[in-house]
Amino acid sequence: MKKVIVDRQNRILDDFFKIEEAYLRYERFDGTMSPVVRRLNFERGDSVAALLFNTRTKRIVLVNQFKYPAYRKGPGWITETMAGMIDGNEDPQSAARREILEETGYRVISLEHISTFYLSPGGSSERIILFYAEVDDKDKVTTGGGVSPKRAKI
Repeated sequence: MKKVIVDRQNRILDDFFKIEEAYLRYERFDGTMSPVVRRLNFERGDSVAALLFNTRTKRIVLVNQFKYPAYRKGPGWITETMAGMIDGNEDPQSAARREILEETGYRVISLEHISTFYLSPGGSSERIILFYAEVDDKDKVTTGGGVSPKRAKI
């Protein structure tokens, strides 16, 4: 493992999103240390995503949601896999079950971990924990469609 020395760090934004600033040096491949460099880290927390396969229809279940950052470069409405943030001390499996139910209306019991990966490691520490789950029409217990008004934080 290569050496990293953090000289100083501080949080420059502490809101819904958090941005950390660090001044650090790291060991290069030739064994020398780099000069001090400034790096920013968009700290968002970890997320879950799930590929849902309906065994009756033989189709992947996707959701269509508005995302403001996507609005800046396109229509803002994106068709995507189910995904969401892990809340507080919630474990990834519970977060995936909750998000699947909120967004699609399906209740899943069994989740299979596919992979854990960084979304954009050059600027963000967010990891996505990706699962696979199978559902059937009998597993549809609500209409889905996103966060209920009681849970939404406005």
